[in-house]
Amino acid sequence: MPARHEWVGITAVALGCALGFPLLTTLALQTTSASHSAVVIGALPMATAVISTLRTGNRPSWAFWCAAAAGGAVVVGFALLQSNGVPGIGDLYLVAALVVCAAGYAEGGRLSSRIPGWQVIAWGVLLAAPVNLVVTIAALPMEPVHHSARGVAGLLYIAAASQFLGFVVWYRGMALMGIARTSQLQLMQPLLTLVWTVLLLDEPLPDPTGHP
Repeated sequence: MPARHEWVGITAVALGCALGFPLLTTLALQTTSASHSAVVIGALPMATAVISTLRTGNRPSWAFWCAAAAGGAVVVGFALLQSNGVPGIGDLYLVAALVVCAAGYAEGGRLSSRIPGWQVIAWGVLLAAPVNLVVTIAALPMEPVHHSARGVAGLLYIAAASQFLGFVVWYRGMALMGIARTSQLQLMQPLLTLVWTVLLLDEPLPDPTGHP
């Protein structure tokens, strides 16, 4: 069992990574595309670095902050071009999602320096399970469920890889490299997600000028 003082961090992991981020991004995807969502979430590395600095007291160099700010500015600028400079309701959900997820990343990375990363995410998922179960039971009658092979495969992948295995190596990397430094690797996520949305979801690549 985790120590008593570690439950605060595990609760942040559960609320941010296992509850808040999945729910808020799902709500966002009702009004925006997966490719646009990926670009907005590209600001997550900067948010994670800021929160981890506040929580751990580590002070990255000015060169680090300049590079992180440049990467975040490119991502946010691209998102604003896509929405013609006017954020929509989906963007508000995404901003809230990246804030709670950044807190979960920062706390999970901090805990992983003391206990194995797989235990951190496992306890987080377990803590969030009762809420997720209640929400699932309440949501199922609201819309029909079509059990296609592609849908079931996607659900299993999210459960196994996105919600667990990915976090195991992510938190391990944070423990080895430091939270702020590791967080900047996620600047690759928007580009990779754009590629996958084209290959898996048949979405067109977004026009960088914001035109359809």
